[in-house]
Amino acid sequence: MRRQLATLGISMALMAALPVTAATATPPAARRVTVALWGDDSNPGTTARPFRTLERAQREARPGRPLVIDLRGGKYRLSDTLKPASSVTYEAFGYGTLRQEEIVLSGGRVITGWTQTRGGIWEAPAGGIQTRQLYVDGRRALRAPLGAGLPGEVTTTETGYVLASPVPATWSRPDDIEFAYTFPFWVDARCGVDSIRRMRGKTVITMDQPCWSLARKLYGADGEPLPAPTAIDNSPSFLTKPGAWYLDRRRDKLLYHPLPGEDVRKAEVVAPVLQTLVEGDAHTHDVAFRGLTFADATWLAPSEPAGFVSAWSNYRRPAVDGWLTVPGNVAFRGSRRITLSGNRFQRLGGQALELSRGVRDVFVEANRFTDVSDGGVVLGAVLPDRTGISRNVVLRDNRIHRTGVEYRGASGIWLVTGDDTTIEHNQVDNVPYTGILVGPPGEDGGRSHRTRILANRVFATNQVIEDGGGIYLRGKQGDGYADGALVRENVVTDAGAQNFDLGIYTDDTSEYVTVDRNVVHGYPGSIGGCADPYLRDIRYRGNFWDDRVPDGIARRAYPGTWPTGAADDCGDPQGLTFEHNRLLSPDRAAVECALIPACARIVAAAGPI
Repeated sequence: MRRQLATLGISMALMAALPVTAATATPPAARRVTVALWGDDSNPGTTARPFRTLERAQREARPGRPLVIDLRGGKYRLSDTLKPASSVTYEAFGYGTLRQEEIVLSGGRVITGWTQTRGGIWEAPAGGIQTRQLYVDGRRALRAPLGAGLPGEVTTTETGYVLASPVPATWSRPDDIEFAYTFPFWVDARCGVDSIRRMRGKTVITMDQPCWSLARKLYGADGEPLPAPTAIDNSPSFLTKPGAWYLDRRRDKLLYHPLPGEDVRKAEVVAPVLQTLVEGDAHTHDVAFRGLTFADATWLAPSEPAGFVSAWSNYRRPAVDGWLTVPGNVAFRGSRRITLSGNRFQRLGGQALELSRGVRDVFVEANRFTDVSDGGVVLGAVLPDRTGISRNVVLRDNRIHRTGVEYRGASGIWLVTGDDTTIEHNQVDNVPYTGILVGPPGEDGGRSHRTRILANRVFATNQVIEDGGGIYLRGKQGDGYADGALVRENVVTDAGAQNFDLGIYTDDTSEYVTVDRNVVHGYPGSIGGCADPYLRDIRYRGNFWDDRVPDGIARRAYPGTWPTGAADDCGDPQGLTFEHNRLLSPDRAAVECALIPACARIVAAAGPI
C-alpha cells in the first residue's frame, strides 16, 4: 500500500482423491455409493436404492480404501457444517458428461408464509435466524438501503455524530442501522448505531462501541479521519426501494419489498444461516469435490459491536493483537491432498474459499466464483496465524468475478505467504479492489518462495477502491531470484476509473520478483510501487506495456510509477532492471498488441476466456 497501515505441483492424479502411496503401487479401486434427496438412509446406497444424506454416506468410508459419493441432482440444505471424510470424493452424478446433474450444497433456509402488510411490504416468520444476506430466486436482495451520507451539516465527535437535521431521529429501529465507509485508499468499514436522539435542538447519533473507537484510531492514525458515512442501511424506515429486505429481530419477522410484478409467495426466498458450509482440518486428507455448487452462507462478525473495521480482507477486534481475516465459507485448514474441480462458489457472505494453517498439495481447477461478499480465494498464513504457510497449491483455469460485493477491500485471489504456489491461467475480473494479491499486510508477515503467476487474464479491477492493481505483490518473495516470484505472460488490462492503480504493482518491501513477457495497458500506471521502507531487486523482461503514470506522480528516468519521498513518503527503489520491453501507445495499445505476433500470442494464450 502506498500509505501502509503501521500494524498492518500437484498433478491431476489427485482428482481421484486417492491416498498417496509408493510411485509404483497400484491404488485400490474406489467404492461408489449414491445419495439422492428421494433416497433413504436405510437403503444400501446403490444407484437404484440410494442413501438420503451425506452423513450416512460418509459412514461408508474406510481407511486406505477410496470412496466416491455420487450425488443425484437437487439442493441439499445443510443443517450443519459438512466435515468431509478422508479418502472420499464428493461428485455430481454424471460428472464430466452431458448427463451431469446439478447439485447445490446450501447453507440457507427457505422463507415461506408470506403475508402482505402496509405500503406494499410483505413479511414472513423468520424462525429465529440470524443473517446478513437474502436471496430471492437467486438474486441478492438489498439490505434496506437509505443511500449515501447524512443530511445537512454534520460534526464528528468521539462517540458519533451531531447534526442539525431532525430526520435521523425519525428512523425506526436505530440500533439495527449500520453505517458503511468506503473511501478511495483501501478503507472499507461498517459500524452499527447504538442510539439516535434529539438533544437541545440537535440530533445526536451514538455509534456502537468498540467499533467506533477502533475505526477512529485506525483510520485517523493513518491520515484517513472518519467522516460521515458513504452509505446507510438496515432500518424498516428504508424499505422504500423495491427489492429491499429487513430482518426484524424483535418480532422475528423478515420483511421484503418486492420488485414490480414479483409475487414473493411464488419466489424461492433463501436466507443464509450457516457461516461455514464445508470445513476440513489437519486430520482431513485425500478429499475431492467435483461438479458441485457451494451456496447460501453468511458471515455474522460485522453485526457484532466491534463491527467491521478493515483494510484488505483483514479486520480488527479489541482483544486481538493484530488483524483477523475474513474466513472462508468453504475452508480447509491444515488439510492435505485436496482437489476442488469444476465447482461453483456463489451467494456467499465471507471469503468463498480459504486454504490455511499449512495446507499442502491442493489443486483448485476450473471452478467459478461469483456473487461473494468478500474475496474469492485466500490462502497461506491467514492472520492471525503467522506460521501456517501453504505448500504446493495450484489454482488453475478458474474464473473469479463479482467478488467483494459487500466488503470492498477484498481481492479476487490473495496469497498471504506460501511456498510453491502456482496461480495459472485464471480469469479475474470485475472486482472492487485488486485482482491477484500476493503478500502479507505487514512487514513481519514472513516470505513466500517460488510463487508462479502465469498466463492469467485480469481486467476491470479497482472498480471501487484504489491503491491496488491487477497483480499486486508486497513483501519478500524469496531469498533470491531463483526462488523468488515469477510473473509471466499475464494479460492485465482496463482498470476502473480510480487514479492510483497499477497493472503490476510491486509495492513496499517487494523483493526478488521477475516480471516477464506480460501485456499491461489501460491502467493509470502500468508498473511500479512505493519504496517504503524499501523496494528492491525487481527485473522486467520482454513486457508489452503502455507505461502510463498516474496524475500527480513525477515520471522517473526509467519506466514505471515510482512515487518520490518528497510527495508520497516513498524512497528510491533499488536494483530495478529493464530488458527488451516494448512500449505500446496508450490510446491504441490493444490494437498495436494485436499487430505484434509475440504480444498477440500472450493475449490469445491467457485464460480462461
